[in-house]
Amino acid sequence: MAALARLVIVGFIVLTVIYVSLSLWSRAVRRERLEQRWAEKGRIGDREAFVRRGLERYDASIRRKLLLGVYVIPTVVVAAIIYITNYG
Repeated sequence: MAALARLVIVGFIVLTVIYVSLSLWSRAVRRERLEQRWAEKGRIGDREAFVRRGLERYDASIRRKLLLGVYVIPTVVVAAIIYITNYG
């Protein structure tokens, strides 16, 4: 039982590091794209407000929520492997 607890704790920590890294990277890429779009269109006004609005829309998007698959997919795979190994 202690081995399972250790696996869960270490797995959660590793998946959290991966999730945070992917989240920061994805947000940085989105910010760059918004800044490029603002520059290409030659918009007048506040660039930071344009980027902020775009990032707010991104935060509410499905793409941002798909990053939570970082937790779900490995958990399901490990659970399936454990099940198949023990009962398959």
